[in-house]
This record gives sequence, structure tokens and C-alpha cells, in this order.
Amino acid sequence: MIGAVSDTDRAGPSDRRSLPGLLRYLLVLSRPRFWLYLAGPVAVGVTYGIADVSGLFTPVTVGLAAYFLVPANVFLYGVNDAFDADVDELNPKKEGREARWRGDRLVSLVVVASGVLGVAAFAATPRVAWPYLAGFLLLGAGYSAPPLRFKTTPLLDSASNGLYVLPGAAAYAAVAGAHPPIAALAGAWLWAMGMHTFSAIPDIEPDRAAGIRTTATLLGEGRTYAYCAACWVAAAVAFAAVDLRLGALLAVYPAFVAWVSRSSIAVDRAYWWFPALNTAVGTLLAMGGLWRVYPITEALA
Repeated sequence: MIGAVSDTDRAGPSDRRSLPGLLRYLLVLSRPRFWLYLAGPVAVGVTYGIADVSGLFTPVTVGLAAYFLVPANVFLYGVNDAFDADVDELNPKKEGREARWRGDRLVSLVVVASGVLGVAAFAATPRVAWPYLAGFLLLGAGYSAPPLRFKTTPLLDSASNGLYVLPGAAAYAAVAGAHPPIAALAGAWLWAMGMHTFSAIPDIEPDRAAGIRTTATLLGEGRTYAYCAACWVAAAVAFAAVDLRLGALLAVYPAFVAWVSRSSIAVDRAYWWFPALNTAVGTLLAMGGLWRVYPITEALA
């Protein structure tokens, strides 16, 4: 992926107008390392919302998983990159694993179309799922786009990132026909707040240089670690109210941030370990939900 970013950033106008060049750019823009941040909650929501294994793969569950795997990421990060084009000139992350906004009309149309595709999901899901779909689209745009631009307001930038758990809530509601448990939704939201703020630590200096105010720039590195730990401890407590085993699993996050903050590991390096950590935790969560309707003893029989 690093090579793809470099090739895209250095490509000439003719290459960028080609279909392979466009697709390569959109791939990088969508942050493949983070695809499961939206699609993973869908899998978790489905496994806890179904009554039996026959509900795992239906047109609704497959459609939601497909949308939140790629198109939703194109929408979310496309809006982000479009309105952060000036700021990102100072961000070193855009030199490696991410791409700078190229700003042509075709890319903008693809980003808009990805958002419109999310609106189409309303027609395929029951009304109980609509608030979560609407919340994702509104927060996904409002996080980066004016006039709201939550990302430039300390604390609101963190709180608005609960948008990452809304796909899972929508999936749960779609298959269960009911809202997810309040404690689970609160715990997941707090988890997302901690994730977002931790990811902002490597950007503290570039954001300060660009005049961008975030929770991380307000608190500074040391207190931001403490803020993330507090969010993740609260998330673990909330999940424990649903099931003690869930709370124990979520306790890995405050332990992780405590370890990073006390070690000599650079935070911008630790930040890139989160996709693997989140995938592992998400897999265990999904397996727990699946074993609820298909016990492991039956699977091993």
C-alpha cells in the first residue's frame, strides 16, 4: 500500500485520468487498513442481533457489510480529505500510508455517489435501523465539512467519532427488529472516542502548526493518553454491564494505552498497530455473538 500511495502522489495528470490510476487513488483514499473499522461493527451487530444462524447471510446483512466495507469508507475519508486538503500539506502521514486530496471532479462525484448509496440503504432496512444510518451519514459529513466541522472543536471531535459504531447498531437493529442495548451502545461509543483521540496524538504538532484545535492539541500528549485510558475504562465498565466477559475483553485497551505511554515506543508507530488489535478484539466479539446462537460444543461435535 505504501508504494501505491507514492505512485499515486507522484503520478502525472494523464495517469490520474486513467481508470487504473483513479481506482488506485480511490483505494488509497479509502484507507484499506481501516476498512474493518466500519464493516467490523456490522459483523458484530449481526451476530448479536440474529435469533439463529440462518439470519447471518441475508440480502440485508450482506448489503450492509458490502456498503460499510468500501463505499462508506470512500464517503467518510473522501469528505475528510476534501475539506482537509490545505491542512494535509503539513501532515507527514500523507507521505506514506495515505494520499493527499487530488480534487478533480470525477473523484468528487465518486465520493458523493458513495454517500448517496448510503441513503439507498434506508430502502433495504426496517425503520428501527434508520436513526443509526442517518447518524452515520450526518456525522460522517459533519465531522469534516463546514459549517459543523466537528474535528476542529475539542471534545466534539472525539464525541462525534461514535459514528464508527453506528453501522453495527444499524445492523443489529435491522436483524433484531429492536434497538441495541443502551449499555452496549454507550460502551462502543466510548471505545470509539478513545480510538479517535489516540489516533490524533501523532497529529498534534502538524495540527498545531496548521492552527487546528483538537482534543489532543488541547490536552497535549501526556493528558491525551489519560483521556484515552479514561474512555476505554468507561467502555469496559459499560460492556461489563451487558456481560462481564465483554468488559474483560475491552480491558485490553486501557492496558494497551498505559503500556504505550510508559514505553519508548513512538506513538505514531503504535497507532498503526490498532488495525490488528481491533481486528482481533472484533473477531472475538463476533465469535462470542455467534456462539450465543451456535454453541462451540455444537461446532466441535
